[in-house]
Amino acid sequence: MSRIKQSISWWCFGKENPKTFLPAIAGIGIVGIELAPPDLFDEARAAGLQIVSHGVGSLTDGLNNPANHARIEDELLKTLDLVKKYQIPNLILFSGNRNGLNDETGAANTAQGLRRLAPHAEKAGVTLVLELLNSKVDHIDYQCDHTEWGVKVVQHVASPRVKLLYDIYHMQIMEGDLIRTIRKNVSYFGHIHTAGNPGRNDLDATQEILYPPLMRALVEGGYQGYVGHEFIPKGDALSALKQAYDLCSV
Repeated sequence: MSRIKQSISWWCFGKENPKTFLPAIAGIGIVGIELAPPDLFDEARAAGLQIVSHGVGSLTDGLNNPANHARIEDELLKTLDLVKKYQIPNLILFSGNRNGLNDETGAANTAQGLRRLAPHAEKAGVTLVLELLNSKVDHIDYQCDHTEWGVKVVQHVASPRVKLLYDIYHMQIMEGDLIRTIRKNVSYFGHIHTAGNPGRNDLDATQEILYPPLMRALVEGGYQGYVGHEFIPKGDALSALKQAYDLCSV
């Protein structure tokens, strides 16, 4: 049995029929689903799957701009009913694009916005996870694009309910050195995403990331959260997920 709780990001597998696909992934050992539309939540729960995360705010126009803080807070508050009903452990938030903003100011602004949101998260028992994304290939100009920057933000907020979403695919593109980074910073990680690089496809032998030692580093560091598979399968989705599940089962 895997010591890693594994989930899937629904947007990558949305062309599948949920009536057959959701029970099938549960049969593999997948225990959760995330970034799915709320109208799919009950069906996922009926298949025995936890709703692992839900997104809040804009990826490009985010927390690094104080003008957005009230809007993001309002959206967060409106999401808390879903959080409570489905016991969602994580809400994903974004720094937004730089748009000429230097990294120091952007970090200060992002921390300010998260400090505003943290009391709501603490009261609701949900963790806010600021997502690390690459700004080189997929999300040009995104500001939270290095682990060190994200860790600085989390440290400035100083709330047990504010952490990082460490996306292995994105951070392989931006910095590499994955095992050392995990070992050093795992206490700041609230959620993990996977995908093969290059291509954001299956975790197979055509891509460059070796997943089993990364999972071992997470377990050895005491990581208790979910690892969400966020890749676009090249062929049969269930076969790709079975392969990913086996690779990440340590």
